[in-house]
Amino acid sequence: MAVLLFKDVNKVYPNGYHAVHDFNMEIKDGEFICLVGDSGCGKSTTLRMIAGLEDITAGEFYIDGKLANQMSSRERGIAMVFQSYALYPHLTVYENLAFGLMLEGIDADIIEEKVQATAKILGLTEYLERFPRNLSGGQCQRVAVGRALIRKVSIFLMDEPLSNLDAKQRVTMRSEIKQIHRSVGATTIYVTHDQTEAMTMSDRIVVMKSGGWVQQIGTPFELYFYPKNLFVAGFIGEPPMNFLRGTVQNGKFVNDAGLTLDIAPLVKDVASIEGKKVVFAFRPEAIKIAKGEKVAKEDYYLIESQVDLTELLGDTTNVYANVGDVNVILKVNPHDTPEMGSTFSFCVPHKAAYIYDAETEEAVPSDIVRN
Repeated sequence: MAVLLFKDVNKVYPNGYHAVHDFNMEIKDGEFICLVGDSGCGKSTTLRMIAGLEDITAGEFYIDGKLANQMSSRERGIAMVFQSYALYPHLTVYENLAFGLMLEGIDADIIEEKVQATAKILGLTEYLERFPRNLSGGQCQRVAVGRALIRKVSIFLMDEPLSNLDAKQRVTMRSEIKQIHRSVGATTIYVTHDQTEAMTMSDRIVVMKSGGWVQQIGTPFELYFYPKNLFVAGFIGEPPMNFLRGTVQNGKFVNDAGLTLDIAPLVKDVASIEGKKVVFAFRPEAIKIAKGEKVAKEDYYLIESQVDLTELLGDTTNVYANVGDVNVILKVNPHDTPEMGSTFSFCVPHKAAYIYDAETEEAVPSDIVRN
């Protein structure tokens, strides 16, 4: 298959815009990698540099140990699946799948064998004689994946391939693409703005920020439980992580609303951040509603808040509340939903709380094991 290596890769456009800064990473053979980030973060530009559709301004890019900066797209052994299906509307599914092989002059019998095998993997056998206009969005996307799959290349590149599908189709196609990856084993780089796709599909995730800066590279588990900075903490997770800003006074987190929390259990050396501005962070789903029972304060923080709005989602309820003048979102059991306008308390386990340096936005070192 293919091992990809990036060494200080940069992309600067003629107008001076620096789209990707110092991208460094090794992608292992057969890995499924997702590039995620906000609009303009450089994830699609990075994908296009891998494909050879964009020149690399500085740095080195290797495929299986060979410098690939000047390689043509054809030499790289790459197949791409785009956001738009880009199917030929006047050709049947069979003809769309076979088109690239026909251009290469491959024997008709071999094309027949490859098309039938690919259609079977993708569940398209019964649609081979249909035209794209007679297919659903999910079926069209499977045909687009099939055109890449049939070439038997070692690297698959996918640029937001599911963004045009409805929610149900996206869930189905996520599992199908992952299953295809397992069966084929090709190294796959997948660009998406949807963190759910990244968390459920990838072996590792690259989180990028506007201006083309890589913020963190890690497994879905690592990014969810050990976000390195405020950007990653706020980007990974739905709803996003809650942030309360304050200062460290006598080893305690103190904010303008009068909230005082002993943060010594959260950091290796609380004295090193004495007097600094920090951010106390916790995920909406990590909390528990305090119902008056005795709370083990050595394991939990108890925070008082007031309900602004609730949203019943079925298995959970989103509670929009405020802590002082800061809005927070809490995910609770529907049976524990506090009433609108009421004041209530919730518990944040120590293992689910984080401290970030407000100036550097980096996580303050901690020995807590999170799970």
